Amino acid sequence: MRDKIAYFISDAHLGARIPGGEGREEALISFLRETVSGAEYLFILGDLFDFWIEYRTAIRPDYFRVLHALRSLIENGTTVHYCMGNHDFALGPFMSSNLGLHLHPGEFGIRLQGRRLRLLHGEGIRKEDIANRILRRLLRNHLTQNIYKTLHPALGVSLGSKISGWSRRCNRVDRREKVLEKYRRIAREYLERGDDIVVFGHTHVAELEHFASGIYCNTGSWIRSYPFARLQDGELTLWLYREGEPPLPFTGGDKNGINS
Repeated sequence: MRDKIAYFISDAHLGARIPGGEGREEALISFLRETVSGAEYLFILGDLFDFWIEYRTAIRPDYFRVLHALRSLIENGTTVHYCMGNHDFALGPFMSSNLGLHLHPGEFGIRLQGRRLRLLHGEGIRKEDIANRILRRLLRNHLTQNIYKTLHPALGVSLGSKISGWSRRCNRVDRREKVLEKYRRIAREYLERGDDIVVFGHTHVAELEHFASGIYCNTGSWIRSYPFARLQDGELTLWLYREGEPPLPFTGGDKNGINS
């Protein structure tokens, strides 16, 4: 019988070379095997991979171990939902048919443990970010993706990785608190419309806020530290994963940068 627990993570950006983030793949695999195994649900709120383009006959070998860990979770009974981010928006039939993930191109709602949850990655929240919105629409166009797939995978992956790195550098936000407050405000709007819990990713800043209308959580980034949220008995809590040790309650965020 599955434990009535749901876990939430986001923004590992696997495949990107990020200083200080060299150990995140091993930590993530350990987390999936040691902590999530036996749980009822895992929710991935986008950008687990820094770049994903799905070819019919080629899968990136450097993603294999994490993909295998996810498949093992699903085979053992954990339901995995994946909300696509702005770096892994092109997930397709391999993830759903071969691995068994439930894919969501945008926000979605689900009722768990008597609570109504609203889940999304969150890159489209800042309506004033016109350049990023135009890029988002271009990259998510199926015609653009099909043309891109005519490139040899070795060239396509290399080019895509460069585009992802450029996107992170260009979208670093200077006035961080202003942006974080925008996410909190949007979360409150969802809560006031009837949701009990709202969970975002994307900002790379983990936080847990209790409002009169409900709870807002951001799962932060799985890069230099390893935050995750847990829903158990209807209560949402935020933790830091530590390999080989009990997790720590999360008490503060790393605000060194908000990347797209």
